[in-house]
Amino acid sequence: MEELLDQPLSGGALWLAAIVLATANFIAVLDVTIANVSVPHIAGGLSATTSQGTYVITSYAVAEAITVPLTGWLAGRFGTVRVFAVSMLLFGLFSALCGLADSLGMLVAARVLQGFAGGPLMPLSQTLLLRIFPPQMAAAAMGLWAMTTLIAPILGPILGGVLCDGISWPAIFLINVPIALPCAWAAWTMLKRYETALIKLPIDKVGLALLILWVGSLQILIDEGKNLDWFSSLEIRVLAVLAVVGFAAFLIWELTEEHPIVDLRVFRHRGFTAAVIAISLGFGAFFAANVLTPLWLQSYMNYTATWSGMTTAWMGVLAVLIAPMVANLVNKFDPRKLAFFGMMWLGLFTLIRAFGTTDMTYWDVALPILLMGLGMPFFFLPLTNLALASVDEPETASSAGLMNFMRTLSGAVATSLVNTAWEDKATYAHAELVGLTDTSGAVNQQLLASGMSPDAAMGTLNNMLNSQSIMLSTNEIMLLTSVAFVVAAMSVWLAPKPTRVVDPSASGH
Repeated sequence: MEELLDQPLSGGALWLAAIVLATANFIAVLDVTIANVSVPHIAGGLSATTSQGTYVITSYAVAEAITVPLTGWLAGRFGTVRVFAVSMLLFGLFSALCGLADSLGMLVAARVLQGFAGGPLMPLSQTLLLRIFPPQMAAAAMGLWAMTTLIAPILGPILGGVLCDGISWPAIFLINVPIALPCAWAAWTMLKRYETALIKLPIDKVGLALLILWVGSLQILIDEGKNLDWFSSLEIRVLAVLAVVGFAAFLIWELTEEHPIVDLRVFRHRGFTAAVIAISLGFGAFFAANVLTPLWLQSYMNYTATWSGMTTAWMGVLAVLIAPMVANLVNKFDPRKLAFFGMMWLGLFTLIRAFGTTDMTYWDVALPILLMGLGMPFFFLPLTNLALASVDEPETASSAGLMNFMRTLSGAVATSLVNTAWEDKATYAHAELVGLTDTSGAVNQQLLASGMSPDAAMGTLNNMLNSQSIMLSTNEIMLLTSVAFVVAAMSVWLAPKPTRVVDPSASGH
């Protein structure tokens, strides 16, 4: 029996294990986007504002970002398979806790725990896929992993919408439980033969504490700033000091620590720095637009959560279709040119979305989103290759962790910034429009003549103003997002042309 367990998996058992690993990656990525269309439902169900509802997205993203740099140390200290299986188990349990939450505070706390558990699933699923498949099948393993990574964000909004409309918002979290728990058991049962030797490396406790301090302070500051009137609040001033001092101390400590939790020394490579700047700007812009669209559609365009999800999911269709082609092009062409094209394409169609009106049809909204999807693989795959090809080979794993940390954090920060800016700009636009609307009183007289009471007429006019001010605010955010894509595209040219090809397994550590 022991001899059988020592042998590599093959045939159906190999593909069953691959499906388990791909499923883990799928649900970890799915949970980044499944809540996007559900924010209005969650906010309504827990008596919170829509702005507070976005904490459900940012809390998960920040927790996941903090865990990513720890993945390598955890795998070395406790074993890759053991960490993967336990993370999967905890992901299922914390998903159940999310679904049972009866207050926003409890839900956000559960989402933080879920993010901590989900952080290692994405890199470790890739690492284990490449370990269980023989070298000649590495491309098939990477293809399976890439497909789940691309399909999950497409299905997230659709599934979230269907579950919210058909059942209730807790279902978007509870659906993970019957998937995660059996997968955790199957992963341990089938993959423990691939367990790695344990390495007792010291953990950078001070670096971890400083990381949590400055990232947590920054995120709470951005989330709560608008509600507390920014720097007129003592709490916001304290958070700002903690974020700045914590970040400065983190930089100093990590650059001098022998075993840093985040190896900041890799920023000495100009190509890596330029690629990470581009990824952070581009992913922040992408995530901001992706979060804002369903909020606008549901709150002001009368879309259901299902139709909102169906609309935003179009972005993934072309992305999935052309991703294999782009993966082949990356090693044949200068990745800077491919990434520049991808981000300029995203910037162009985001700019088109900056001229929306309240009379837009479904396809007026969906078509630019569909076409944006063509730029996604050109943006993400070449930039990942450029970043990892710009560092020394021994630094590839730590560089991948740092890059994923920056990408995830930028998405969380962008979500908070855009949500705050969207509401502030709408308030400003509303104030401006009040002074320009129906100055002669003709519209009000027509409404009164139609049989409306004075209060009903004023309410109708105010609703029209609200709709138009939100549309103006949405257009302005899309314009700023387009500018961010263009700046990201330009920053790619700060990187020198890479001189080596990256091993596909590198980003999985």
